[in-house]
Amino acid sequence: MIGLIAFYLFSGVLIASAIAVIFARNPVHSVLWLILAFFNAAGLFLLAGAEFIAMVLIIVYVGAVAVLFLFIVMMLNIDFATLRSGFTRHLPLGLIIALVLLAELVIAISAWQAGPALSGARPVDMPQSNIVAIGELLYSRYLLPFLISSIILLVAMVGAIVLTHRGRTDRRPQNVSKQIRRRPDEAVRMTNPGSGEGVEL
Repeated sequence: MIGLIAFYLFSGVLIASAIAVIFARNPVHSVLWLILAFFNAAGLFLLAGAEFIAMVLIIVYVGAVAVLFLFIVMMLNIDFATLRSGFTRHLPLGLIIALVLLAELVIAISAWQAGPALSGARPVDMPQSNIVAIGELLYSRYLLPFLISSIILLVAMVGAIVLTHRGRTDRRPQNVSKQIRRRPDEAVRMTNPGSGEGVEL
């Protein structure tokens, strides 16, 4: 009973937040509604027994992708009047894409009994959780591809940092060896200016 209530709660909030993402006038609000949709989708994955996918959804999509979207939307100076001006011009293409997505949804809903997991059959009992099974498989059979992908991601991250790093010309660099070799008489100068007189630099 509690699982059924949680399912309808997560599903209702997910649908409402997805609709709010589309109809929100402020793009920052759209990203925030998208984050709420991700959290509710993660709750549905938890109810389905896929806790690994739920955690990946929160960590990757909410923690990285959605936050990146939020920063980009907040940093860009978007002229929304220009965006709205081309709405009628792209309306036919948008309607075609909407009809294709609607046909896919109808096909998916009509074939919901195709698989044993969606037909109401009892899932197979697993001796261990999904995370333990994925971890054992990932670090045993697929260890080499996992390490290769990690190295590729590390090289991509270092390459992005190197490509975007630019030396600034408006600041004075720090010379540590010159600071160490400096004598006290070069660092401090005692002056005793008279009244109304300035200090010569």
